[in-house]
Amino acid sequence: MTGLKSDTPVPTGVVVHALSRVLELQYANGESYRIPFELMRVYSPSAEVRGHGPGQETLQTGKREVTITALEGVGHYALQPTFSDGHNSGIYSWDQLYELATHQDELWAAYFEQLKAAGVDRDAPMTPPPAAHGHCH
Repeated sequence: MTGLKSDTPVPTGVVVHALSRVLELQYANGESYRIPFELMRVYSPSAEVRGHGPGQETLQTGKREVTITALEGVGHYALQPTFSDGHNSGIYSWDQLYELATHQDELWAAYFEQLKAAGVDRDAPMTPPPAAHGHCH
């Protein structure tokens, strides 16, 4: 989900719907998708959320009310939103946005399963990561 696949459509229009908290992607073939800001924020491609490898992901909570306060293009291949919680390090390629747009049901289900497995409420405030204990060898 990181690079640009040659078959991924590039949106012809991008609309931030602040009140309904969705990012609308419009495509030349007439299709359009609405991606909830919360889903985008929970699946941010940033290292802060994804970690630097498998198992290092940080489960995001308390993002239901998050909004996009700014949206910038990155070259001709991605968007970089600034979210109302200050998060702005996620660069969403057209591939990632299309993946979020077209797989929302599965992504929501996976997110709710992660919350359940962690015993965490979707609306719980984010807690800072625990301090590292032990010694470096």
